[in-house]
Amino acid sequence: MRVRRTFAFLDLSGFTALTATEGDERSVAVLERFRGTLRRTCSRRGVRIAKWLGDGAMLVGVEATPVLCAVLEVMCVPQLSVDQVAVKCGVTTGPVILLEGDDYIGHAVNVAARLCDMAAGGQLLADPAVEPFLPLWARAGERRQVLVRGVTSPIEVAELALHCPEEEASADPVCGIPLAETTAAAWRSAGGKGRWLFCSDSCLDTWESRPVGQGGDDDEAFVRDGIA
Repeated sequence: MRVRRTFAFLDLSGFTALTATEGDERSVAVLERFRGTLRRTCSRRGVRIAKWLGDGAMLVGVEATPVLCAVLEVMCVPQLSVDQVAVKCGVTTGPVILLEGDDYIGHAVNVAARLCDMAAGGQLLADPAVEPFLPLWARAGERRQVLVRGVTSPIEVAELALHCPEEEASADPVCGIPLAETTAAAWRSAGGKGRWLFCSDSCLDTWESRPVGQGGDDDEAFVRDGIA
């Protein structure tokens, strides 16, 4: 069956070197942090982790925007950039064949994997076809032609990154994405503190369903991925 999907491959750049210099235990701790962060982020944003690939992962989504939001968020988590390790990513969208209900065969899958391989640590390379689906708080850099292994002709790619607001920024209290009122997807009153800005409806829903205790500092204690 032919379907249209968005694919993202993520990998921990420098993980092999970390294993060699810091040992297996240290590497496993970094990998567990990466996987835990990715699970929580994808669960909140409605993105499927199709498979784990050692020190990487393959994500798939019916809609492009949640996938883009998920990978941009994960790549900006400072706890995942330790020593010489950093997350890198490749993203594409397009028609593929859904095989036996849980596997995807097609050009879009292959190119996403290759772009991840080509990316440097901390870099997200994407098919420009995903640009119309970027959230307001993200931006695409200048397009360029690259040669991808296994593809005969050069393809166009763009680097994706967070958009840094020119006006005063406020961090989404759930995911930590820096936002301005012009780039936020939603907001709620913070009483005398102004407004809470949210990057997406999924982060707003998480915020509004947060546990509320007896004290008055619950909002300050609520941080990305749950309760501090």
